[in-house]
Amino acid sequence: MASATETLTSSPAVVPAASPTAALTLANILYEKKGAIAYVTVNRPKVLNALNTPTWKDLRTAFEDAQNDTAVRGIILTGAGNKAFIAGADISELAHATAIDAERSSRFGQGVLDLIENLGKPVIAAVNGFALGGGCETAMACTIRIAVESAKFGQPEVALGLLPGGGGTQRLPRLVGKGRALQLILSGEMISAQEAYRIGLVNEIVPATDLVTRAEAILQKIASNAPIAVKFALEAANKGLDTSQGEGLLLEASYFGLCAATEDKKEGTTAFLEKRAPQFRGR
Repeated sequence: MASATETLTSSPAVVPAASPTAALTLANILYEKKGAIAYVTVNRPKVLNALNTPTWKDLRTAFEDAQNDTAVRGIILTGAGNKAFIAGADISELAHATAIDAERSSRFGQGVLDLIENLGKPVIAAVNGFALGGGCETAMACTIRIAVESAKFGQPEVALGLLPGGGGTQRLPRLVGKGRALQLILSGEMISAQEAYRIGLVNEIVPATDLVTRAEAILQKIASNAPIAVKFALEAANKGLDTSQGEGLLLEASYFGLCAATEDKKEGTTAFLEKRAPQFRGR
């Protein structure tokens, strides 16, 4: 049986042009492409993949490349080693930050996470260990979060005299509700993957050996659908959350109309009526 990556590469529903095996060489990020999937791995295992300014910049570079590569249909984000996804900010850097430095750093990190959230392509956070502070915020910016059974989540910034600065005060309430979010943010409590799943922070819990293959399988399923429809569905959900329901419904109808004008809509409906698999081309 073919692996998820092989299926994604060979499926007729996938944009035919294949990405190169490697695209960029970055100091703090491992970045490669296999078929239609880009793999982004934070590579600072000695400090539990903590985020410093150069790492934030490398993340932006990798995700901009994935966004601009039409052959990439989805991204898997994870951390190097078996202890941490991203354990948070690099405290040695943060300890010397002035108020101006801290605000500037917060805005830059928020910008990177906004890029990830609004990439127009699905991003799966494959959480293989600690996802704390900026790591939890990074996971929340992803489209889908799957975690190993030993993963831990939390926003411990208040214990450092700070508050979440990478979107935690905004994304966490939207994902799990205001009450649960404030309990986590104000207490700085660390929770298990099982509790994260219970409150809706995590989509799935999988064995460590299945983490990447499960992420690949999810992307393979998404990639079998029309690329433009996937992109607009992501935009409608993301933008709709920032408006009233009425405004969100108008936005949805607009995107629905745009999709109806595509070649993929014609192919999808025709294939359904002809009882065959569609051949989507992203047009």
